[in-house]
Amino acid sequence: MIAVAVAGIAGRMGSRIAQLVCEADDMKLVGGWERPDHSAVGKPVKQFVPSAEADLVVSGNASEVIKQAQVVIDFTAPEATVEHCKLCASSKVPMVIGTTGLSADQLNTVRSYGTSMPIVISPNMSVGVNVLFKLVEYAAKLLGSDFDVEIVEAHHRFKKDAPSGTAIKLGQIIAQARSAEWDRVAVFARHGLIGERKAEEIGIQTVRAGDIVGEHTIIFGSLGERVEITHRAHSRDNFARGALKAARWVINQQPGVYDMHDVLGLKKQEA
Repeated sequence: MIAVAVAGIAGRMGSRIAQLVCEADDMKLVGGWERPDHSAVGKPVKQFVPSAEADLVVSGNASEVIKQAQVVIDFTAPEATVEHCKLCASSKVPMVIGTTGLSADQLNTVRSYGTSMPIVISPNMSVGVNVLFKLVEYAAKLLGSDFDVEIVEAHHRFKKDAPSGTAIKLGQIIAQARSAEWDRVAVFARHGLIGERKAEEIGIQTVRAGDIVGEHTIIFGSLGERVEITHRAHSRDNFARGALKAARWVINQQPGVYDMHDVLGLKKQEA
């Protein structure tokens, strides 16, 4: 049995991941934590994760929980994830990270801990989205610069970062496929008299409403035609299942930084 600990276990994503861990035949939930001042600390995990063992309580001490685990799954907040990486590195416990909104400096810090432990980090653990990444890359190369590119992403009202990490990743993939510098061609907002669209622009538009789990549409538009590729998440379970798949994979890896293409074997296909 793989001993799994979940950061942010009382949250929307953390609780769902923990529930699927409990339901898995090859995994055991050994604990989870929230920040020390969180209202869930000290309460039974079962209050947030119906299938959890009755004696588990939500901890406010990440270090103590990490020491019991073979792998930690973290879908929390950037500052918290950086601290969790430090703690996992000191105990050499592998991590699966789905946190989005990390700054460049924070991402570099997270990656630096890959010298001490294996880390899988991805803005989206969904199998379908990771296939989407490849489809979009091929489309960008085949359609070329004659097609304008716009990315529209929609999420629930509670999401704190914008654009989504998935949308940014899609934009970066398209920019690379076009041999363009992402920071130069990305356009995150338009308002007022902005003039004609520049051919190299990659636009990202953000929608936040209700309980939308996650939708991403990539529009390749030219004069007279357009191609649209869309992924819609119907529930958080597809992200959670991907995280569990990554957890099973990462515990058998050497220290380093990996992504879901490694987990799914897509890089072997690329080679």
